[in-house]
Amino acid sequence: MSGRRILVTGAAGFVGSFVAARLAAMGHQVTGCDNFNDYYDPQLKHDRVAALLQPGGIACEKVDIADNAALVALFERVQPELVVHLAAQAGVRYSLENPSAYIQSNLVGFGNILEACRQHKVEHLLYASSSSVYGSNAKVPFSEADQVDEPVSLYAATKKANELMAYSYSHLYGFPATGLRFFTVYGPWGRPDMAYFSFTEKMVRGEKIPVFAEGKLTRDFTYIDDIVEGVVRLLFKPQPEQGGKARHAVFNIGNNQPVMVLDFVRTLERVLGVEAQLDFQPMQAGDVPATHADTSRLQEWVGYKPATPLETGLSHYRDWYRGWRS
Repeated sequence: MSGRRILVTGAAGFVGSFVAARLAAMGHQVTGCDNFNDYYDPQLKHDRVAALLQPGGIACEKVDIADNAALVALFERVQPELVVHLAAQAGVRYSLENPSAYIQSNLVGFGNILEACRQHKVEHLLYASSSSVYGSNAKVPFSEADQVDEPVSLYAATKKANELMAYSYSHLYGFPATGLRFFTVYGPWGRPDMAYFSFTEKMVRGEKIPVFAEGKLTRDFTYIDDIVEGVVRLLFKPQPEQGGKARHAVFNIGNNQPVMVLDFVRTLERVLGVEAQLDFQPMQAGDVPATHADTSRLQEWVGYKPATPLETGLSHYRDWYRGWRS
């Protein structure tokens, strides 16, 4: 298994940087790419490259996946055997402000990735979907077998579209593709637009934090190390040939332990030693009331179940945050 040529897109991103570093530590030849856009401060992406990628000898090339010529040239240079596709325009709320960014990165860019994988006979494409595809599903926990045809944000719609596009490519051209429905990932080196990060920034400055829907929304917070473990196990176990069926599957990667946002804030207060000032606001357009992952399919396929307790994960994040801020 060692020494595979692996391309990780979005390698300067939160999940991408950790996945790339882990694969390089396992002895694989990892190349990363990222467009270093300014959805949040690009300096954090450069800091991740310096802290997580460079020590493992991982080059992270500046390539936008929506630029097909640049992507084709990258595939020509790297000749990847495996592709971990984590580049995407992230964020639910931002999709209400800038829909074109999602069309370009998540639809045009993903189409370019699929075609490049086909042309280069990639052995397995692992790509990021999202728990957002479940929309306002009332049935919990969310199972991969659930109907997901009612996305409540454009972001969610693009991720569902990715699953359909990957399925059709897998069906038509025979290469295995696996989609990962990530559930609220958190931890060191995370994204500043995520609640745990933005809440921390405001709390240490003594500012109010916005709490939507009376803090009664629930989220299945999943620690970054658990996400990486799931990604790596799935990358090396693609779907087998099975009598003409598409070699495509989707998996939830979540903690299977949803937490009410108000309880989450209380945990963050304990970990930081800072009291939060709450600014209660109505539910936001595009938000969902709850996320809760059924992880039995992941467990059955690769024998793994994320289980890091929230307080443990937030403590690791706090330690990183203090060092990074100072």
